[in-house]
Amino acid sequence: MAPFNPLIDHYQRALRADEVLAQIDAHYPAGPTLHQLAPLDQLHIGGVAASIRLLERLKPDTHRKVLDIGAGLGGLMRQGASLGFRMTGLDITHGFCALNKSLSSRVNQPDSIPLTWVTGNASALPFADNSFDAVLFQHSLMNMPDAAKVIAESHRVLCPGGQVVMHEVVSGPNVAQLLYPVPWAASSEHSHLMPLAELTGLLETAGFRLEHTEDWSKIALEWRQRQRQKEQTTRQAVLSPQWVFGERFITMGINLVDNLAEGAIKVVEIQASC
Repeated sequence: MAPFNPLIDHYQRALRADEVLAQIDAHYPAGPTLHQLAPLDQLHIGGVAASIRLLERLKPDTHRKVLDIGAGLGGLMRQGASLGFRMTGLDITHGFCALNKSLSSRVNQPDSIPLTWVTGNASALPFADNSFDAVLFQHSLMNMPDAAKVIAESHRVLCPGGQVVMHEVVSGPNVAQLLYPVPWAASSEHSHLMPLAELTGLLETAGFRLEHTEDWSKIALEWRQRQRQKEQTTRQAVLSPQWVFGERFITMGINLVDNLAEGAIKVVEIQASC
């Protein structure tokens, strides 16, 4: 039996994979679109629009092979494949990888490039040196206790000139007031936020050259406020984050708005090259 991992437990404890697939098969018998899956598989702040914006920083002809670290349920992967990228998704949570694969098999995208799924640890990537043209992080680094090692591993698997692109949550000036639970952690014990300056410093120490940084916090707050209004409607959604997090997500959603509004967290975009 595998040892207990509190991070994996956080994400898998309320995951209703079989019910999710039955729900999709019942409501979308011809196969769901990427936008129909988005309430379930785009669990980051910003939804589909944020994933598209992240991928727009790359070019399919130049950055053909892309590694998505912390791929979750695969929303970013499927979005990337639809744009011509050859996507590999890595996640430590095997239940997520399995459901990601099942969701992908149901999406009606006959022209999409095949995906690759790997269950693994980002601090010891199971890939050879120079395997990828780009590495993506979307709301995943804040779950990783040894960010320096993860970033060093990202540099190792990238080809010369490769890109790392991040859409990440970092600590804000009032991080001491951060309210839990949030989608990535039930308590501070498993939240590994850092200030933007520390994150960019780790990238430079690992040998990356910073090309772009941008604060998305205002856009993120406005998006999250709109999502909260949708979540408070009485109409039952076909898919929602509650299929992943259970009733905990009601509190998580409220806390995300408050944490952004009060400056406990920030949402940033970073691009750097080898």
